[in-house]
Amino acid sequence: MDADATVRPDRHGPAAGLARSPAGWVLAATLLALGGGAVARAASAAAAGDALWAAGGVVGALHATWSTGASLRRGRVGVDVVAVLALVGALAVGELLAAAVVAVMVATGRALETWAAGRARRDLHALLQRAPRVAHRYEGGGVRTVALDDVRPGDVLVVGPGEVVPVDGNLLTDGALDESALTGEALPVTRQVGDAVRSGVVNAGAALDLRTTTTAAASTYAGIVRLVADAEATPAPFVRLADRFALWFLALTVVLAGATWAAAGAARAVAVLVVATPCPLILAAPVALVAGLSRVSRRGVVVKGGGALERLARCTTLLVDKTGTLTGGRPELAGVVTSGVLPADEVLRLAGSLDQLSPHVLASAVVQAARDRGLGLVLPEDVEEVAGQGIRGVVDGADVALGNAAWTGVPPAVPWAKAARRRARLDGALTVFVSVGGRPAGVLVLDDPVRSDAARTVRSLRRSGIDRIVMVTGDRADVAETVGAVIGVDAVLAERSPADKLDAVRSERRRAPTVMVGDGINDAPALALADVGVAMGARGATASSEAADVVLTVDRLDRIGEARVVARRSRRIAVQSVVAGMGMSIAAMGVAAAGHLPAVWGAVLQEGIDVAAIANALRALGGGRRTVLAGGDAALARRFTGEHQAVRAALDDVRAAADAVGSAQPARAMALVREAHAALVSVVLPHEEAEQQELYPALDRVIGGTDPTGPMTRAHVEIAHQVRRLGQLVEEIGPGVPDGEEEAELRRLLYGLHAVLRLHTAQEEESYLSLGEDEPAPPAAEARRDA
Repeated sequence: MDADATVRPDRHGPAAGLARSPAGWVLAATLLALGGGAVARAASAAAAGDALWAAGGVVGALHATWSTGASLRRGRVGVDVVAVLALVGALAVGELLAAAVVAVMVATGRALETWAAGRARRDLHALLQRAPRVAHRYEGGGVRTVALDDVRPGDVLVVGPGEVVPVDGNLLTDGALDESALTGEALPVTRQVGDAVRSGVVNAGAALDLRTTTTAAASTYAGIVRLVADAEATPAPFVRLADRFALWFLALTVVLAGATWAAAGAARAVAVLVVATPCPLILAAPVALVAGLSRVSRRGVVVKGGGALERLARCTTLLVDKTGTLTGGRPELAGVVTSGVLPADEVLRLAGSLDQLSPHVLASAVVQAARDRGLGLVLPEDVEEVAGQGIRGVVDGADVALGNAAWTGVPPAVPWAKAARRRARLDGALTVFVSVGGRPAGVLVLDDPVRSDAARTVRSLRRSGIDRIVMVTGDRADVAETVGAVIGVDAVLAERSPADKLDAVRSERRRAPTVMVGDGINDAPALALADVGVAMGARGATASSEAADVVLTVDRLDRIGEARVVARRSRRIAVQSVVAGMGMSIAAMGVAAAGHLPAVWGAVLQEGIDVAAIANALRALGGGRRTVLAGGDAALARRFTGEHQAVRAALDDVRAAADAVGSAQPARAMALVREAHAALVSVVLPHEEAEQQELYPALDRVIGGTDPTGPMTRAHVEIAHQVRRLGQLVEEIGPGVPDGEEEAELRRLLYGLHAVLRLHTAQEEESYLSLGEDEPAPPAAEARRDA
């Protein structure tokens, strides 16, 4: 990252920046002239007072002339021309007090613009201000401070407490990190050895070591800095439209002032010019849109300029990629199917221990699943891995093998293996077979799960005005249709190449303004072609982030909905400010032309119009968010989210028992049924009861209404009832084996419990447990206001 190219905002904030800006100095000079003239007049020194007022008018005229010239050099013609005419006219006709007041008014308008823009950009600038310039690299047995551009992939860096991680890399030591600058999440997170860490996060604990994986220029934070710079440099279409309105307003002002001069003289014409200067038209629109950019940046959304924000507000169609966007983009353990030799947790523990030394993409998912369940992993010995086949080694003295069925010696025709394959095929998942001591032990089923916030985000987008949502993916049609049905999209386009995705974007753009969301290199062309391209930049490819108009620096899909709500609100406020400001100015010009508004009082009135327009534009910085769960309630949500890991382990036991009934040896099947029932009684029921007693009352208080968690409470009752029925049936069967009718009833109860618990857990995570943070205002309310 080039430090010289990085914007360094004023560390003392917008007010201090204003004090040192030209607008601040001009405002001070004109105020002194106006006040000094008033004091001189009061002291019967009329000549001195007039001289001070005239000097203030001259200073104002020179500043307005300089601003006009600067605008012309940028190809913009605005109402600064009216300010010059008003000041020169007031001085020419001897309205010295009016000239001094207009000079103060013009300087105040510029100062307000400078302050408001600085206030609106403050959060964007905060990203730039934190950009690191140096790194601490291990060299020759010590630590040396080097320029950031000197860091290369593979270097080992140390990051001290409170320091910003300068370059992307993988941790060599455990650490606690504050990721709020990139994600908007306030609480520090704990990362373990081997975890990927992005530049821009802050070390919130003891010093940590990491091995870099990229250069500084290619790191996450450098990319965000470039995006922010682009965002500030690109004017929005509405701002450019405001410039065209300014030309019309200028023409109207000059025509009306000329007509007034011809009909009633120069003094009244000056009054018309004074009341028309400066127009809030060119102040309010950019302030409101930049305020919107600033607000979404606090939520981990970098929008590349007001133009993209404005287009996002108008889009009504959403095209979305599946992998990494609607799904997590990384494989996760979906379940463990056992052969009956070992319990599911022991199969996973042995597999996770062996996979610690494997670089395979699925190995990290197996290891993470074992750690999430609190299983004690050990280092394997005599490890051998063959690409495309699997891995084998010794764990706790036992020979363990992972891989395909042939590598592990699992006969493909055995019932439990066939059931696992069938399950994987239906769910679009992968299977990893496990053998222990030369005997088949089980199958690990891994899939790419749908994000817990995906369905809620889709519903939120629909309420905010998106009327068509299409999933575009290169995945198989059966898998894509399943995901599309779960989240509720309008259409599914499967098995699409990058070229096919481009065709899909073109087709949808002919119908309506279109947003495309993706995260991979293959999505970059479609992102560039769409009206608004949104890249999941938290894990997405650099190419997609560069091609996109909007980049999510946090791995959360729901921030798209938040950004669209903010975009619509910002544009609405910009339009309100411009229309109201122009309307009041035109009305005041009519009053002045009729001779009822002297130049001095017209200047004061116009100042009030400017202040009102800019103050209204700054509303785009706030509002529209509410805290759903906070403090202790949010902690409860996080606690129960963590407990869902144990619930999922119990679900695996229930599914394994259901699959075993009627297919495995009856005695072994009943052993699995008893284990599943024990897990339901010891893990699931206490969890559901605790939610009912602790979490649901908190949700009722916050959500409001009449019994908002009533349907979920009914699910708790049904789960407890079915577990009780399962227990009664197990007790009736006793130590023996079930007959045909009892096997059918066991399967019905077990599969039913598995389905109900899986649905209930997903509903809780989607509707309740994901609300433990700031949320946008209800999009439906925003849509009603826009209408």
